[in-house]
Amino acid sequence: MLKILITGGAGYIGSRLINQLSITPNIHITSLDTYMFDQKIKSNTKNITYLRGDVRDEKLIQELIKKNDVFIPLAAYVGAPLCKKFPKETEEINYKAVEFMCGKLSKDQRVLMPVTNSGYGIGEKDKFCDETSPLKPISLYGKTKVMAEDIIMQRENSISFRLATVFGVSERMRIDLLVNNFTYIACFEKKLEIFEPHFRRNYIHISDISRAFIFALDNFQKLKGEIFNLGLSNANLTKEQLCMKIQDVIKDFEYIIVPEGEDPDKRDYFVSNKKIESKGFMAKFSLEDGISELYKYYLSDKFTPSKNY
Repeated sequence: MLKILITGGAGYIGSRLINQLSITPNIHITSLDTYMFDQKIKSNTKNITYLRGDVRDEKLIQELIKKNDVFIPLAAYVGAPLCKKFPKETEEINYKAVEFMCGKLSKDQRVLMPVTNSGYGIGEKDKFCDETSPLKPISLYGKTKVMAEDIIMQRENSISFRLATVFGVSERMRIDLLVNNFTYIACFEKKLEIFEPHFRRNYIHISDISRAFIFALDNFQKLKGEIFNLGLSNANLTKEQLCMKIQDVIKDFEYIIVPEGEDPDKRDYFVSNKKIESKGFMAKFSLEDGISELYKYYLSDKFTPSKNY
């Protein structure tokens, strides 16, 4: 039986990944999370153990390292505003905890880690960022993720996924992500002002991230030691193009371009996903799929705004 430790297992990506991994035979998952957003702690099941704990607890991490074969470090302070508010915690969790873990792993233990293509910062005009493009992170979040990637890639048995901007419904929902946020505004406020509409971004559905991790587990030998951009190749869009996609689903949504406005988030890049596609993985959930899914979710009784930020 393959034993997998997922830190941040109760988070936005972690909760969905565990849900999808749990149906895979011959796997036991240990989820470690602080439950800082007061998520419901799930009961242990036959192939999932839920623990409350902090990745900065070195004694706990050393014990878990002894018991597991694969490590998926999702625990992180995520997003520029949160990281700016808590810089010390961001560095400790996003980078230092990963450095400590890698220092204790054997050479045979495996690491699959999501980082972010925010590391590209501001890409060159009319040029796609691939895995060889220079990293120029703007935010503390981007900087700590770039540092963590450098640490794990010093090992042979590691794979790094540079995630596009994630969208879609999860068991631990986030509304601050761009597609999720714009769709939320379209549902409830019907009107959005956008600044610097030409800023570009790549996107990926949260279920495709889980699919990519499962693909990596099944094909570890041909992917190990490599870095892969992970996104939808047909979803390299400007902010204005994203708004137009949302209008296709939510017909009464309006957006207004504010010419004199300035977006505090300066990330601006298109991303190539050809490398992971050449290995046999293709993202399959479209942006339209995700917007429709979000729209239905926001209007359902499953959505409680106060519990989903």
